[in-house]
This record gives sequence, C-alpha cells and structure tokens, in this order.
Amino acid sequence: MNTGGMRQHFDTAYETHTAPWVIGEPQPAVLALERTGVLRSRMLDIGCGLGEHTIALTRLGYDVRGVDFAPHAIEQARANAAAHGVDARFDIGDAFTLDGVYDTILDSALFHIFDDADRTRYVDSVHRALVPGGYLHLLALSDTGRGFGPQVGEEVIRTAFAVGWELESLTTTTYRGVVGEAHAPLLGLPAGTVVDEPAWLARVRRI
Repeated sequence: MNTGGMRQHFDTAYETHTAPWVIGEPQPAVLALERTGVLRSRMLDIGCGLGEHTIALTRLGYDVRGVDFAPHAIEQARANAAAHGVDARFDIGDAFTLDGVYDTILDSALFHIFDDADRTRYVDSVHRALVPGGYLHLLALSDTGRGFGPQVGEEVIRTAFAVGWELESLTTTTYRGVVGEAHAPLLGLPAGTVVDEPAWLARVRRI
C-alpha cells in the first residue's frame, strides 16, 4: 500500500469509528512504561491516533506533542483533549518527514505497519528527530499473535535498529485492541471483544 492509500485507509477508519486499535484509553503497556520513570520530555507521540497517550502524558506533566498523518485522527484527538480538560498539542504530520527535535519518541503500533522499504525510511526519520542519546520506545504486535493486525518478529526489530542505534531492551508484553468485523472470524470472537495480543516493547537509544 502506498503512502496515500495508507493515509486514506487509516483516516477512513477514524472517520467511521471502526479502528480496532482505538480502545478509549492508553495502552496498559505504555502506562506501565511511564511508571518506570524512563520517559523524558521533550517527547513525540508518533502515530498518536485519538491522542490517548498524549493526553495522559500531558496530564502527568510531560512536554509532549502528538502527531498523526490522518486528519480525522487529529480532529478527534483535539476534541478528546478538550473533553478531558487537557491542553494537549496535536498536529498533522508525516512519520517520514518529522520536524522538531525530541528526547523521547513513543511509537505505539506504528512501526509494525510498514514494509521493508518504508520501515527504513521511518527509522531514518526517527533517528533525525531524536537528540543523540535520545530514546525510541516502541510497542509493536508480535508475530506470535493470532493475526489481530500487522505483526513483526524479533529479528525485524533487531535488523531495523542495527546501525546508528543501541537496542537496550526488547521484551514481550501485550497490546490491547477491540475485535473488528474483519478479524472476528479469524479470531473466533464476536466483534467488539476486547483482546490483549502478544507484543514487543523495545527501548532503543539513538547513537
């Protein structure tokens, strides 16, 4: 899928409220990560979707900006922030041409959507956007899952960050989603079921 087609696919999912990754709250794995104290401002929430992480982290005092290439995602993220009374920042942006410089980048379920060529472009873009010594925290669906969404294996992550990075940690965790009509037959579950699927959590330092 080319970039334009990918943008339309995701934007339609947000517009029609059918995105299975929208759970109405931050990912439990991201909240657990925050409690470890490893996140630092200035922070970018890349592929922020409806802004659950940006809103939660802003409320906790972080200097964080949420970016997504889907206009309907940003429109709804801003509305969500207003509904929660949080002055969170959101912008439409392209993961391949990031602006700004950050100490921390949070990627919750973006990396795993890319093919090999786009993955290389993405990793290069994130490298440019991080200060030397800055961290990318990456949550991605694991290839040990049941096919809830795009999946990656351990070697894909290790290869992507082999040059210009130090992979400090790669652990297993879970990613929470809502079963949609498309995945219900594959998973053998009714649409609307909340599931916790196998995932990777990587901490990668920019050299």
